[in-house]
Formats: sequence, C-alpha cells, structure tokens
Amino acid sequence: MTAAEVLGYGCQFRPCCEGPSTVMPHEQITIATADGECPAHLFTPGAGRRGPAIIFYMDAGGIRPAALAMAERLSEAGYVVLLPDLFYRYGPYGPFDPKAVLAGDVRAILGPLMATTGNAKAAEDTRAFLACLDARGDAQGKKLGAVGFCMGGGMAIAAAGTWPDRFAAVASFHGGNLATDASDSPHGYAPRLKAELYVAAAENDGSYPPAMAERFEQALDAAHVRYRAETYPAAHGWMKPDFPVYDEAAAEHGWKEMLAFFGRTLG
Repeated sequence: MTAAEVLGYGCQFRPCCEGPSTVMPHEQITIATADGECPAHLFTPGAGRRGPAIIFYMDAGGIRPAALAMAERLSEAGYVVLLPDLFYRYGPYGPFDPKAVLAGDVRAILGPLMATTGNAKAAEDTRAFLACLDARGDAQGKKLGAVGFCMGGGMAIAAAGTWPDRFAAVASFHGGNLATDASDSPHGYAPRLKAELYVAAAENDGSYPPAMAERFEQALDAAHVRYRAETYPAAHGWMKPDFPVYDEAAAEHGWKEMLAFFGRTLG
C-alpha cells in the first residue's frame, strides 16, 4: 500500500505534451486534498533518473508559462519538481499576464484567488503533496526541499514548520509578510523548523520592510534555525521573468545561490 493510499490521498497522472519545452518530462497531475482536487505540474530529470524532490510554492500570479519554465529549469538541475496550483479552491482562472495585472487593480483581480489560500492552508495541502511524491518512484529519499516566491515564500516556510521531519531545505525569494501578527505568520513556525533556510529579500520591499526582517530573523535565531539572509539590490518580484521588475542579473545570482543551496542540503 502506498503512502498516498494510507493517508487517503491520491494522484492521477497524465502525460503532458504542452509545457515550456519538450526537454524535460512534464506531467499534469491531479492531487486529492482534504478540500478538493488540486491540479499540479510535475517535472522530472528524465532518462529514468531519480532525484530529490522540491515543492515549488507559486506566487500570487498563479500557474502560467513563466512559473512552468522556472520549475522546469529547477528540474534540469536534477530534481523532481512539484508545482501545485494553490488556487485550486477558487476554480479555473487565467493564466494571468503579471504586467497587465500590475497595471490594473491588483486587489480586484487577484484578491478573490488569494483569499482561498494562505500559509496554514498551504501547509495542510502539503500533506497531500508529500503523499503524492511518496507514491512515485522517481523522487529520491524522504527528505525534500521547498522554494517559494512572493506569497509562496511564507507558504514554503509554513509547510516546513508543519512537516519538520520531511523538509531539509527551504528557499524564500522576495517572500512577503514573513513576520506579522497573523496566527499563521511564517515566523511563528520557527520553533518547529528543522530545515535550513535561505531567505532572499528585496530592497525597499513594502511587503518585507527592515523591521519585519529583523523580527523574522530574531524568531529564527531564538529557535536556533540554520539560515542565511541576503538582501538583493532589486525590487520585489525580481526573480520572475514575466514581471515588469524582472532583473536578469539579480535573478541569475538568485538561481546560482538556490542551486548551490539545494545541492549542498539535498545532495
């Protein structure tokens, strides 16, 4: 019996011939969670290769070509990458063009979708994501990584704090609201974290100002969490190639740091 069957969750797989390229194997799958059916994309290293798994927690722009391309690039480094659609409770949407969204009323467009999820919900969804990966033969080992962008940064940290024995490494890029008074604020998960963190922040980021960064790092220090924080001379969202603030030089530095981080912590 698989872990997915034990937990009451399941994955339905179907080959996908559409995606950012045809280089790496790409499947569209459906993951049964406690709240419904979560569409997801899964990229594998290919050629029968196995690799450590990484869960990719998306930004508020949702699933779109740029997110798929980033997940594929990560898989090219030898990882099994799961990219779930965290807006599944909302239903079908988009795909959105971030430049058009940011030029309009962001709250009106993305607010209803963002209201369907959050750090605690994403952490609970991770129960099903882990069961799905456990049911596969191409994910190597029980320890895995997580990477999150923007809203996904906090979700990745919350997931690792909720399932501390499963996550060895978490990378957060321009994650916002990492230390607030909310009940599911990421900094509140620090005492339960066993994963090592890489926290990449942006300069002059209203969603993660210096005072919040200090509060977040104090929580990590108090919990003796291993981490490295780096502030990039770039704007919030600099890693996303379809954002108007995309900074290629800073993004390439981010990729270099991320791959080195996962290479060291996941092998």
